[in-house]
Amino acid sequence: MTSPTPHQPAEANGPATAPLAAPDALASSLGYAGLLPFVAGAVLTWLLSGRADPEPLHFAVQALVSYAALIVSFLGGLPWGLSMRWPAGDQAALAVRARALWSGIAYSLLAWVAVLMPPHAGLVVLGALLLGCYLNDRRLYPALGAAPWLTLRFRLSSVASISCWFAAAQI
Repeated sequence: MTSPTPHQPAEANGPATAPLAAPDALASSLGYAGLLPFVAGAVLTWLLSGRADPEPLHFAVQALVSYAALIVSFLGGLPWGLSMRWPAGDQAALAVRARALWSGIAYSLLAWVAVLMPPHAGLVVLGALLLGCYLNDRRLYPALGAAPWLTLRFRLSSVASISCWFAAAQI
């Protein structure tokens, strides 16, 4: 089918709620590349802890906290984007959409609170948020047509969470 034109709604080309395909090689590669700052931050925190000059450690920890919070906020945008594909419909569809929208806001607000905390505590919270986002999305994604992405999300969220917790244990 053809792409929708400005005068032609997307529904004319098929249901807006069609399930998404599994992540392709590009999406998987970019997802795994996104783990590099998590792993590097955890390793740097380990290598730099206990040194006489605290400035490099402070920089590594702040970089990891900031990146983790950005990723949690990014994860909050995903339910929003997925819910936009859903046409207005029955009460069940509206309830899923509302949960997706509220979840997206909650992810960002909780990440913001974690950034304001002392870094050792903020990293623990961010690690828990990354895992909590996955657990919540595990319930949301099938209803939003994105279930094939859950395996990749689990792998990425697990490594990211462990990296945050490892770094928190070093400071």
